[in-house]
Amino acid sequence: MTARISDTWAIGLRLAAPAGGARLRGRGCIFAALLGATQAGAETSFPTPSGQEVTLAEVLLDENPGALWVRFRFVAPDIAREGGATDVDSAMGDLQHLCDEIAVPYLSQHDISPSRIVISFSDRFVPFGQPAADATQYFELFSPENGACIWEEF
Repeated sequence: MTARISDTWAIGLRLAAPAGGARLRGRGCIFAALLGATQAGAETSFPTPSGQEVTLAEVLLDENPGALWVRFRFVAPDIAREGGATDVDSAMGDLQHLCDEIAVPYLSQHDISPSRIVISFSDRFVPFGQPAADATQYFELFSPENGACIWEEF
């Protein structure tokens, strides 16, 4: 099942909590489409300030941290250790940009009010919660505040 934002935005939501973990009241499990897709299953890349193109892999709702967190997981091949063209500082700016420009509008349109937003990059798709020592991964934690993402140092 796909939750449509508009004719040009589609996204799927899944619970991120492991088996026996938190459950979201009334939301259930909605399986994947991609943000920016005009047809379910069509991939769309998003430009970033650094110039790298990233693809949204999934959005997860997670109450396991004790409050609702929404995780936007992007595939960003340009951060790869070998052959990657985007350095860590540039990628961190991209994470902020995607939070402000993709996550905040999506949450607003779907009336989702999380306490935290996690934006993550991986140089390849890695299933949530599974180790992948050979993958390059970055993530940042934000608090949504007045229509913007406030970076949370942890």
